Amino acid sequence: MISFETPKPIKNMVMMVQTVAENMMRPVSRHFDDHEHEIPWDYINFMHDSMKQLGSPTGSEPEKKEGADEQKKDRPSIYFQRTAHLVEMLSWGDTGLYLNTPVGMLGTAAVRATGTPEQKKRFLRNILGEKPTLDAMAMTEPHAGSEMPSQTRTTAVRDGDEWVLNGEKIFVTAGHKALVDTEGFVVIWATIDPSAGRAGVRPFVVEAGTPGCSVTKLEHKLGIRASDTATIVLQDCRIPFDNILGSPDVKKKTTKGFKGAMATFDASRPFVAASALGIARAALEFLTEKVGDEGIEIRYGLPRSRMTNLEREIIDMKVMLRSAWLITLKAVWMMDEKIPNNLEASMAKVRAGDVCVKITQRAVELLGPLGYSKEHLLEKWFRDAKINDLYEGTGQINRLIIARRILDYTRHELS
Repeated sequence: MISFETPKPIKNMVMMVQTVAENMMRPVSRHFDDHEHEIPWDYINFMHDSMKQLGSPTGSEPEKKEGADEQKKDRPSIYFQRTAHLVEMLSWGDTGLYLNTPVGMLGTAAVRATGTPEQKKRFLRNILGEKPTLDAMAMTEPHAGSEMPSQTRTTAVRDGDEWVLNGEKIFVTAGHKALVDTEGFVVIWATIDPSAGRAGVRPFVVEAGTPGCSVTKLEHKLGIRASDTATIVLQDCRIPFDNILGSPDVKKKTTKGFKGAMATFDASRPFVAASALGIARAALEFLTEKVGDEGIEIRYGLPRSRMTNLEREIIDMKVMLRSAWLITLKAVWMMDEKIPNNLEASMAKVRAGDVCVKITQRAVELLGPLGYSKEHLLEKWFRDAKINDLYEGTGQINRLIIARRILDYTRHELS
């Protein structure tokens, strides 16, 4: 049964990570926002070394070691819960810098969700290795957003013992750092049979340095500016046949490839939610601090009718933040318990994205010039907030997913 008491190991980890967020991330947050495409090597190298000591990649379940202590078998897993707390605290420090943490991101999640044991061992060999590496996942294309699975134009054609990839992917988070700045990889979603729609979509691993794969553009963005967002072009890009994730049997038309993409999002959306809530908490704490500096006390024990409007608003924001955090915890707890969390992952993503935007926006409004000025980070958090409602499935798409799961409708019955 889920417990709302934070386990002691997680509490200890959060205390350590808070030190990093306060002393390493916050002081350089403005610099990397102003210098959008500068690489934060100090942070990347520090986190690489630190996470090696912690022992497992962010957002991906650790491999089981042979000869592990038998007594640990009956202990409940808290791995994904721990990761959610880690992500929330790092995003409280700076969400753009957090997206440069070199310990396994969306590409890693895709490999773990869809790859065979041999593929996981091969492609994740560099995670927490000698040098820091980043990975990425490329799904979105210029002509299609939310309908990408059924409209994928990036193709993968078998040629002997190789696949030949051609196409273009846009808005790839950490795409440049994965393919150019570090020796990482990107998971490309391509179709092996355009006539099959989403049934023909499969994931392929393209490693850094592969001829025919190039980064052609870096976006200039509203927020999360410390993280690069890239366009990747594939021109007769040849990769080994075994770089198709999962079964190499591509003749049978099933939706297994598409379901692999959705499984990746089920695993990653709760962490997007946790990241959003780190930003929201930073903004709410700043607002509360500045209100306190003006001698305004939030009187929590009074009936709402006797409170000022400001007190009610701040209390309501805290309620929103807490409710979003609880559904996020449920989603990651289900992952630890190996319970399907498709509904809860989307609910966490929707709620947290909505809460993050509302809290940061209202904090800016309430503080007026203080909130709007670049003297403080609040205006930056406001800009960072919006992406949480957009990437890894927009709020509208996730609301559709939630409705379909609750009503037991198919995508054809409710779209």
